Formats: sequence, C-alpha cells, structure tokens
Amino acid sequence: MLAVLAGAATLMAWGTPQKRGKDLFARRCSGCHALDTNMEGPRLRGVFGRKAASVPGFEYSEALKKAAIHWDAAALERWLTDPNAMAPGTDMEFGLKDGEERKAVIAYLKSL
Repeated sequence: MLAVLAGAATLMAWGTPQKRGKDLFARRCSGCHALDTNMEGPRLRGVFGRKAASVPGFEYSEALKKAAIHWDAAALERWLTDPNAMAPGTDMEFGLKDGEERKAVIAYLKSL
C-alpha cells in the first residue's frame, strides 16, 4: 500500500506526462535541440508526422537522410532508445535509457 501511495504522490508531483516530458526535454534534450530553432540538432516542434531529415536549413547526416523514417510514437521510441540502431552512422549519439522518460518526452513532443 505504501508503494502505491508513493507512486501516486510521484505522479501528482509530475502532473501530466506532457508536463514531465517538458521538464525532461529542458534537462536532457535542450543542449542540442530547441522547439523552433535549429541548433546542433534540428528544431523539434512539429516532429510528429514529419519525415526524418526534412527540416529546411538543417544539415543532417547521410545516415539519417537515407533512413526511411516518419516520426511517430513508435519511431521516436526506437530512436530515443538507440539512434545508431535506426540509422547507423547518425550524428546523434544520445539516447534516453529510461523507458518512462522516453514516453514522457514523446508525449510532450506530440502535444506540440
């Protein structure tokens, strides 16, 4: 029972998955990505439904240009788990190892 109450308290503290994802995006992703500006990584607002390597003005790796990826929840789940497994030789080397963090970041990106 104590574990259930602790879990509920944690969820209440974080709020919605989108809110947790926004916080995680700021802490884990914003060093390379912004929502509306290309940085070291491409801008991510509107990533859902977008073809990979399609943001104008951003120079993508050849690996990602050749990958036939359309960003949806499943593709982002695989990408954030291990980008190199989806597009060997990609420039992105960072992955979110925690599945709950991936789900929250994906929920945030989808909400945009």
